[in-house]
Amino acid sequence: MSKTVYGQTTGLSPSQLRALERLYRRRVPPDYLVTHELCRELAHLSKELNRQIGLLLNRRGEVEYVILGDYHRIVIPELERPRKAPGRLLGLRCLHTHLSHPGLDQDDLLDLAFLRLDTMTALEVQPEGLPGRLYTAYLLPRKEGNGYYGFLEPLFPWELRGDFRDLVESLEEELERQRPLKEVSDREDRALLVGVYEGPRFLAEDRLAELRELARTAGVAVVGEVLQRRSSPDPRYVVGKGKLSEIIIQAMQTSANLLIFDRELSPSQVRALTEITDLRVIDRTQLILDIFAQRARSREGKIQVEMAQLRYMLPRLRAKDDAFSRLTGGIGGRGPGETKLEVDRRRIRERMARLERELKAISSQRALRRKRRRRQGLPVVALIGYTNAGKTTLLNTLSREEFLAEDKLFATLDPATRRVRLPDGQVVLFTDTVGFIRDLPADLKRAFRATLEELYEADLLLHLVDASHPSYEEHLEAVESLLEEMDLLRTPRLLVFNKIDRLSPEEVLALRNRFRAEAISAINPETLPPLLSRIASFLDSQRPA
Repeated sequence: MSKTVYGQTTGLSPSQLRALERLYRRRVPPDYLVTHELCRELAHLSKELNRQIGLLLNRRGEVEYVILGDYHRIVIPELERPRKAPGRLLGLRCLHTHLSHPGLDQDDLLDLAFLRLDTMTALEVQPEGLPGRLYTAYLLPRKEGNGYYGFLEPLFPWELRGDFRDLVESLEEELERQRPLKEVSDREDRALLVGVYEGPRFLAEDRLAELRELARTAGVAVVGEVLQRRSSPDPRYVVGKGKLSEIIIQAMQTSANLLIFDRELSPSQVRALTEITDLRVIDRTQLILDIFAQRARSREGKIQVEMAQLRYMLPRLRAKDDAFSRLTGGIGGRGPGETKLEVDRRRIRERMARLERELKAISSQRALRRKRRRRQGLPVVALIGYTNAGKTTLLNTLSREEFLAEDKLFATLDPATRRVRLPDGQVVLFTDTVGFIRDLPADLKRAFRATLEELYEADLLLHLVDASHPSYEEHLEAVESLLEEMDLLRTPRLLVFNKIDRLSPEEVLALRNRFRAEAISAINPETLPPLLSRIASFLDSQRPA
């Protein structure tokens, strides 16, 4: 076993250093938190050095780490042993002295959470160098009230009972019983959703509800949610350290193996969060990309998704080990080749260039098809709207076909065009497009330009809005904002509220009057004639005299 004393040991006499190293020889019976003799030795040494001393002990009672701090705190070094699986404690307990104050402080509780220690104990050192009371905290298997921590009654070392092993075993048994929903397989992702907001809480809760739907669409089981209000996100961890400790504890309590943040994370933030939580960390952008990758069916859709993923991945590549180091030598330090990181980046750029060429070819084919349609003189109506507004369901009802339509976000990615006969007899092409979403990742907007080229050729944009959604106004504004960004506001638009079967007649009437819009239920063909008549009237008015 290593005899290293961790911390700042410069300035110690050889005898003081040997006294610290001798702590590695101490043994504590497995049933006891600590012994009276070890507490006396720690208190005496700590008083002599006027610095905090910490020990990390395993469950056999052996000392694995001896740490020397300053007067106010100790810094636990990076632990060499691998972390336990989610939902398990680390198997180490920390005992350290306090010279300036009794009890546990915030740093102690953060270390307890971040490292998933069995217990954290602070030993009060009295002015004469004798041990005072022991203050011990542990992680609760489930949240009780507003707390994530349990505390043992403060005791003098000679008052301790031999029940430490029973405490740890009962904690782990309870954690095992608290494993998430039985219907969630161990092979499935179990995610905690994390949101940081500045404005009203109800808007943040709405965004988190949308993130929950995105996770459900991606096939992820959501086992918990965390919201924090901050004036600005923490540059390293996004959330504050206190909230981060709650996330770690909640992840342990629910056996979560994934954190999903409702904002785009920088590569450095992903690395920092992954290292401190020992969990996989993704952001909203990556979640949307994963959904698109799962649902793309056509060659075009797959190319667009892959391009978006490569654009997202490129700035997030980083060197991880010595294999990535540059092979330098010779005059001017010119080495024999590229680093592995540079090779990876070059390959990604080459792949993106090939995909770009393929996408241009597909765009050309689409342009030819559009040209043929224009020669036939068929007007085009493009269905647009927020994701899950019911565009594909409406196309199915109008064309009497069965395109995939689900109550999920982004159920449809690949565009589909079908002929529909209006009440006045004229034939119109209805085109379904990918759904919009607020804060749509820029990579996806660029990648899907070939699909959205259909919108520039449309004679009319049919903007569908889910009238039953509590945030329908935010959805409407998000789509309008994206249309403005795409320079599509000059194209005529007709606003249509869908899913009116979920509203009262008074609510439907109020929406129609307020927005001067049509109101339909896409699953009920009887509600469609007024909309089709209005489309026919508009197209007639656009015909040249």
